[in-house]
Amino acid sequence: MKKNILYILVSLLTIIIIVLVIGLFFKNKDDSNLETIKVAEVTHSIFYTPFYVAIENGYFEEEGIEIDLMLVSGSDNVAASVLSGDTEVGLAGPESAIYVYLGKEKDYLQVFSGLTKRDGQFILSRSNEKFDWNNLIGKEILIGRSTGMPALSFLKALENKGIAKDKININTSIEFAELSGSFIGGDGDYVNLFEPLASKLEDNKNGYVVESVGKVSGEFPYTAFYARKSYITENKELLTKFTNAIKKGMDYTLTHEGVDTAKVIQQQFSDTKLEDLAIMIDRYKNADAWLVNPLVKESFYNTLVNLLKDNKLIKDDVYYKDLVNNLYE
Repeated sequence: MKKNILYILVSLLTIIIIVLVIGLFFKNKDDSNLETIKVAEVTHSIFYTPFYVAIENGYFEEEGIEIDLMLVSGSDNVAASVLSGDTEVGLAGPESAIYVYLGKEKDYLQVFSGLTKRDGQFILSRSNEKFDWNNLIGKEILIGRSTGMPALSFLKALENKGIAKDKININTSIEFAELSGSFIGGDGDYVNLFEPLASKLEDNKNGYVVESVGKVSGEFPYTAFYARKSYITENKELLTKFTNAIKKGMDYTLTHEGVDTAKVIQQQFSDTKLEDLAIMIDRYKNADAWLVNPLVKESFYNTLVNLLKDNKLIKDDVYYKDLVNNLYE
C-alpha cells in the first residue's frame, strides 16, 4: 500500500515537473519572438500612466514588443541617448527634438507618437494656502532649467494669467531631478513638481499642492515619443505596433476608474500606496493631461514652436513635416 502511494506521488511529481518544463520552454520560445525596444524616459511619473498601462497590461507584448525602460534625467540627455544609439526611443518634451534639428544633426529626431497634451506639473507652496496666481508676485519659485518644457509651460501660464515674469523670482538654476530636494532643503517659496513627487512632499508636510500648471498653460504636445529619422524609416512597422500599444494604454486609462488603473501600474510605483496612486491618476485625469490618441496634429505642434519662439529659444520655424512623422492615423 505504501509502495503504491509512493509510486503515485512520484508519478504526480514527475508530471508536474514535465508540465513546468514544457511551459517554461514555450514561454521562452514566445519571449524570443519579441523584439526589444530600449526606451529612455525623462522622468518616472504617474504623468505617463497610459504608457505604463500598455506595459503592464501586455499591450506591447500583443504587438510583439518587449520594452527595456531606463530613466535618463533631462530631456537633453534623453535626446543624446537616442542619437548615440544607446536607446532607440525617447520619451520627453518634443522641444529637445527641435533643438537637435536646429543643431544641423543629419540623422535628426522625429516625433512619431504623442502621449500628453498639457503640462503635468503642480505648484507646491510651503503653506496650505488659498492660492491665487498673484500670490507668486515677489516670491521665488523653482521651475527647472529655462529651456525645458516645464519652465516654458509655466511661463505660458503666467502669460495667460496676465502676470509679467519679471515680477517673480523665477529660479532656473536647479536641475529638474534636484527640484524636490532643493525645496525641502529650504530653497524657494514655491516649486513645480510632477507626481508622485508632489504627493510625497504633501505626505511629509514639506509642501502643499495648490494649483495645476497645465490647466492654465493650455494644450500643446508636452511629452512625446521620438526616434532617429533613419530608425523610423527602417522600423516603420515595428514603431506602428508600438504606437498601437500606446493607443490601447490611452483607451484603458481614460475609460477606467483611477483605482483600477492604479492596480495595473502599481508595480511601476511599488513604494506608493494603492490609494495614493489612484488619487494621483485621478488628479491627472481631472487636469485633462492625456491625449485620446497618439496623433500629433499640426496645429498642436505649431503651438509648441510659437512658444519656443516667443521665449527666444529658437529664431526660425521648424516645420511640422520635418519633425513629426505620425505613425497613428
